[in-house]
Amino acid sequence: MDSLLEDYEEAPAVVVGRKRRRRRRSPATQAALQPLLHLPFLPPQPVSSNEHKLSFKKSKEACLSYIQDALLQKQWKRAAEFLTCYVESLEKDYSREHIGPSEMIWRIGTEILWHHSQSRMKEFSCFMEQMKTLGVKRYLKVCLEHVFHLLCNGQIDEAYQNLSLAESWRFGEQTAIQDKEIKLIQAYRGLLDYCSWSNQKKILLEHGEDGFADLAVEREMHNYFRKAAVNLKEIIKIPGVWDVFVKCYVDLLEFYGEHNEARQVLNEYAYNSKFPANPNAHVYLYQFLKRQGESKKSLISALKILHDIVPSHELMIDFNTMLQKSKKRKKRQMGLEVIFAALDYVGWKENAKAWSCLARQVKQIVISEKHLDWIKQEWNSRKDWWPDFHFSRYLAKRNWQENKSLSHEKALVAGILLGKDCKYFKYVSHQGCKARLKRFRMLKKFVTRHNPVYLRISGPPD
Repeated sequence: MDSLLEDYEEAPAVVVGRKRRRRRRSPATQAALQPLLHLPFLPPQPVSSNEHKLSFKKSKEACLSYIQDALLQKQWKRAAEFLTCYVESLEKDYSREHIGPSEMIWRIGTEILWHHSQSRMKEFSCFMEQMKTLGVKRYLKVCLEHVFHLLCNGQIDEAYQNLSLAESWRFGEQTAIQDKEIKLIQAYRGLLDYCSWSNQKKILLEHGEDGFADLAVEREMHNYFRKAAVNLKEIIKIPGVWDVFVKCYVDLLEFYGEHNEARQVLNEYAYNSKFPANPNAHVYLYQFLKRQGESKKSLISALKILHDIVPSHELMIDFNTMLQKSKKRKKRQMGLEVIFAALDYVGWKENAKAWSCLARQVKQIVISEKHLDWIKQEWNSRKDWWPDFHFSRYLAKRNWQENKSLSHEKALVAGILLGKDCKYFKYVSHQGCKARLKRFRMLKKFVTRHNPVYLRISGPPD
């Protein structure tokens, strides 16, 4: 760490025994800490008195407190300096009592190295290799974290090599205890095999002209497919959230025409009660069904569950559109519920498509004068807070300046729900008429003509 901290000539004060003193690092200690942030191995545990153990414990806790404070303030150099002091104190004074500091060194050191301005991948890899030797109980977890950092730095081949080495790791009963980690190691190796398969597929589709070259690429693709499919299939059998693995496995199956197996995998992932509730599982199923040209009934069924879990999902516009096209009254009513529910969320406040869907359905109901009770039912639970949330004068000005189409759709809805005296409707319709825009003049006439509807909607519940 010293080479990262040239600004520091002395280590900060560290409590040793009962006294607080500053000490200069010895040449031997400096040599032990090379290269950058290369933490030394933990020494054997010498015998110490109870008094000395208590003093050491206080010293350790104080140093960890300083490290925590530096991390919270994102002072990475300061945190590195304190961590160095912490490791040095373990070298010089280690109680007989087991305090298991290796995991803290691993996690804290990793965080510092990830954010430190002068940290390089070479030093990070050196640090991770040392951490692997500090505790076999965490060996595979450290391997996985090392792989993630390699992937983030674009070192795909090195990551694959590390995964292969980790998969072959054996250490007595610890191998069985870390079975889940082994499955993850295999799954990520399968993911990298999938990436290689995808690259070969791209070559085949874009540049495949020579028959012999095509055959070679296809053979290589099939080799990657076989290795990827085996590992990805295993991990998704275990209950969990495996989005990236499921997507890649389904892509492999679809490419080779295994549509029934792909459907089975997605149904299992979405509906198996042993798996945690996961909105993405229903998204993937819906997208697969749509690609396969399944019936509207199947698509609506998939999106209905997604709506129950995440009513603000972006696919709710597709859901609303399908429901509105249905000939069944209950489904059209559900479509109105869906779009109202989506607009309850702040992320949808300025979604022009959503407001267009609501405006279109509200307008149809008002013109036909049928099912006004649908609007009234949705509005009763919102009339106390939607006016300020959606239809303030401030929002009218901003929407008019930024997106006139959005302001038009919102003004129509506001005029129907709150009447022609609504602040939002009055401002937008006035600006539109002032600008001599035909659609805004028509909007004003429509709301004025159907103003009695507002009285029926805003009246007491039936």
